[in-house]
Amino acid sequence: MIRIGDYNTLEIIRESEQGIYLSDDEDNQVLLPNRYVPEAFKIWEKLEVFVYLDNEERLVAVTDEPYILRGDFALLRCNQVTDHGAFLDWGMVKELFCPFQEQAFKMKAGGWYLVHCYLDDVTKRLVASSKTNRFLDNKELTVQQFDEVDLIVSHPSDLGMNVIVNNEHLGLIFTEDIFKDVSVGDRLKGFVKKVREDNKLDIVLGKIGYRKIEPNADLVMEYLGDTNDGFLALNDKSNPDDIKNVLQMSKKTFKKAIGTLYKQRLITIESDGIRLID
Repeated sequence: MIRIGDYNTLEIIRESEQGIYLSDDEDNQVLLPNRYVPEAFKIWEKLEVFVYLDNEERLVAVTDEPYILRGDFALLRCNQVTDHGAFLDWGMVKELFCPFQEQAFKMKAGGWYLVHCYLDDVTKRLVASSKTNRFLDNKELTVQQFDEVDLIVSHPSDLGMNVIVNNEHLGLIFTEDIFKDVSVGDRLKGFVKKVREDNKLDIVLGKIGYRKIEPNADLVMEYLGDTNDGFLALNDKSNPDDIKNVLQMSKKTFKKAIGTLYKQRLITIESDGIRLID
């Protein structure tokens, strides 16, 4: 079966004036237009192509790489808004359509929006929706506490920043756990800090508890090693904002990290900072 909105590995079966025809194992066929045909090819050779509907609603294969695939989320730019809806740049000749009813907020030309790409059941066309939460489900979780997860920053809230977890679930990074600049559409690595009774996910960008100490101690060592004299003008008395600005970690995490290094006799803690022991 040829998958619309995704990459397909298909066989070259014949040439035509318009290009070459490709087929899957079930003899479903699609045209690869001349502009995408490789200079050298052989019949029955396999090609990886992206398949979607062109401007005339015909199934077509291309070798272009879209910014988003069916079932994925991505930050896309709105090229234009018409009486029908918004049209987004997703790296293809035909723009990706986002109907008005699928816009969380009214889109404007030139704006950037986090959207989900899906196949409309009625039109069988690929469309976008900025109402991303409706494509996420926390009823049956595929993650647990302490798991490392892939994140896409979704939208801010009064409590912090909402994130898409592993392309499936909705999570939240609380404001007090954000120690670096994050923006909508950013792709990050994180960890599940807590799974609440209602299956809500608390997410952090660093490891949790005892798991968190060693990586951050390594980070402090790397920073000290990169300085000319192995000195960092921060210690356990420093202002939390100063620690956040330099190392992008909380004061509590920093104190645990330098405590570990001090016990291992790798640093000295001085009145104005910490110093690497030669």
